[in-house]
Amino acid sequence: MTIGQVSKESGLNASAIRFYEQAGVLPKPSRVGGRRVYDTSVLGRLAVLERAKACGFTLDETRCLFFGFREGTSPSERWQTLARRKITELDELARQIAAMKELLESCACTCQDLAECGRRMVAKKKALTPSTTGQTKQTLPSASPGRTYAARRRNSPGTAPPRRPS
Repeated sequence: MTIGQVSKESGLNASAIRFYEQAGVLPKPSRVGGRRVYDTSVLGRLAVLERAKACGFTLDETRCLFFGFREGTSPSERWQTLARRKITELDELARQIAAMKELLESCACTCQDLAECGRRMVAKKKALTPSTTGQTKQTLPSASPGRTYAARRRNSPGTAPPRRPS
């Protein structure tokens, strides 16, 4: 099969196929007259790659699916192991999103300008952090979801970075 045929059959762009090949998760095809020639088994491999992507796995996690287990590990065990890790990650992300939502929903600002907002935030943060007397007070939840989504976007073929407003 040519890369065009694989692209048509799989529904992926030829550039995504070349990306997977370069990333080492798709075997290098043989070449005839300088053109890539794929075995039909590549379609199954691409289907697994796309399922992993749909599950939110990064390229490194997908690589682990193929190469990160001892020989003889069943596909079921591989998927379940990676799924448990991903679900833990998603649960943490959901907690972070809930904390961000709570912060956004509590935005009842009465400040006259952003400088006043900043002073109030600093004062509130000081009031909620541990004191020097050893007593621990309530701390604010983290509003940063980390780089999970950004990392996933960087590791996904065919995705462009977000555009900045001009």
